Amino acid sequence: MNLRFEPFELDVAAAELRKAGRPVRLQPQPARILALLAANAGRLVTREEIRAQIWSGDTFVDFEQGLNYCIAQIRTALGDDPKSPKYVETLQRRGYRFVANVERLAVVQAATEGKVVIAVLPFENLSGDADQDYFSDGLTDEMITELGQLNPERLAVIARTSAMTYKSTRKTVQEIGRELGVGYILEGSVRRANARVRVTAKLIHVADQTQVWGERYDRDLGDILQLQGDLAAAIAHAVQLQLTPRTRQRLDRARPVNPEAYENYLKGRFLWNQRTQRSLEQAIVHLERAIAIDPDFALAFSALGDCHVVLGSHLWIPPRQAASSANAACERALRLDASLAEPHAALGFVRSQYEYRWAEAEEEFRCALDLNANYATAHHWYAFYLAAVARLGEAIDHIRVSERLDPLSPIIRTNVGTVLFWARDFDAAVEQYRDVLRQEPNFWVAHWMLGLAYEQQGHFVAAADEHRKAIERSGAAPTGLIASLARAQALLGARADAERLLAELLTQPCRSLFHMAAAHVALGDYDSAFECLKDGREQGESWMAFLNVDARMDALRDDPRFGELLESMRFP
Repeated sequence: MNLRFEPFELDVAAAELRKAGRPVRLQPQPARILALLAANAGRLVTREEIRAQIWSGDTFVDFEQGLNYCIAQIRTALGDDPKSPKYVETLQRRGYRFVANVERLAVVQAATEGKVVIAVLPFENLSGDADQDYFSDGLTDEMITELGQLNPERLAVIARTSAMTYKSTRKTVQEIGRELGVGYILEGSVRRANARVRVTAKLIHVADQTQVWGERYDRDLGDILQLQGDLAAAIAHAVQLQLTPRTRQRLDRARPVNPEAYENYLKGRFLWNQRTQRSLEQAIVHLERAIAIDPDFALAFSALGDCHVVLGSHLWIPPRQAASSANAACERALRLDASLAEPHAALGFVRSQYEYRWAEAEEEFRCALDLNANYATAHHWYAFYLAAVARLGEAIDHIRVSERLDPLSPIIRTNVGTVLFWARDFDAAVEQYRDVLRQEPNFWVAHWMLGLAYEQQGHFVAAADEHRKAIERSGAAPTGLIASLARAQALLGARADAERLLAELLTQPCRSLFHMAAAHVALGDYDSAFECLKDGREQGESWMAFLNVDARMDALRDDPRFGELLESMRFP
């Protein structure tokens, strides 16, 4: 994230300050302090907080002298007057407060130089009926996917989660383009009338805000896939993008769809994107209805596979059940349409995190990325695979690509930290989780993972607090969170509380055995930990895939049973 406080912009990752686009001289350590203050604009940042984050391990005298020097350098760079501050206010003997307005900008870097980068803004629903949002949102999703497959070597497309943050926005094209780092923005609207659909779209060049292309399409709803292909091809022509033969073939063979089946498919995808247990269960009902109407509807089978993958990953259904259902749906989707990237990515997830079939998993992920290198979820899940097999440098690369394609996605940004956690860069992981929570203070996954990282830093009280926040904000209190709180309590010495929480989990039919094992490790009960891990292996729990890289299991690594367990999972 970049931080902008007019007329300055701070590139946090590079520790570079710019004024009106021109570099401003500022050394790295003052730049880090400026980033800390600006990221917490309006809040007192205490001197001790700065010391903990910037001066870890230094003496108090060095810290006091160094901090005063850095604040002076910051004020010089900003042209700020300490007696009448526009940016940094001093609160004597307490700390500092950044008083200017700060705008956070998501920075997208194309994976290679010379790419055209496009964002598809949410299509406007012109029906006048909010219940029809699933249709306009679904068309947005489909166009993101369609464009993403055109020519990934030359074209990058911002993913759905980030695009949807601009629904009903009042921001200008220039503001959105700057925040997402894109060269073009596609705007559109959709109106339905019975079995007819009208789509109006225009492509805007961000730099000069000129419209480089625009068109209106009036079609039967059954021809919606052909409409999407025609729209994508027109955009490719507008940005002088050459289509590959495979892409031309795919666009030419777009099949008519049954309108009722297509509507159920869009409703299913709409609910899948909400990612709650209830929404996924409702999504499955619509997708199965779509398949009953049109048994050859590949997209519906693909979406059905995705639903089962996510249900299993949260232990809302048993992992083996999720794997079986996802396998059947995804394999059917690919038999109907081998050009789909999504089923390959879902199969890669199943092969790696439920079945531990590593070579087959990598093959599926490579197929997915070959078909659509702009598919952020494929990079995301492939990063998990790479972390599981201890290829952590590659894992970080792919999770970063996923973040570039979907820079405003809370789960992807959180899992940047998760990969750093597995790579044992706990300080960087903590900072990543904190950054997510500055933007999404109620995002329970980030609270949970922050608690796990705090444990590795020895901050057990803070860890327990974060696990409680995660449980409170999750609503459903997933068993992994309760087991993690039990571990934190054990680390604090509250053995009775930890054992009570673990006993409560035994009443749950589908519980996180991996996280329960981590709690038993903290209690020093290694026999129970191994029993949980063995059962987790047999049941195909997804977190078992990270047995070889999770620091919470370090105490078990010298035990012969641990080696036997690793061997049973056939890690490469």
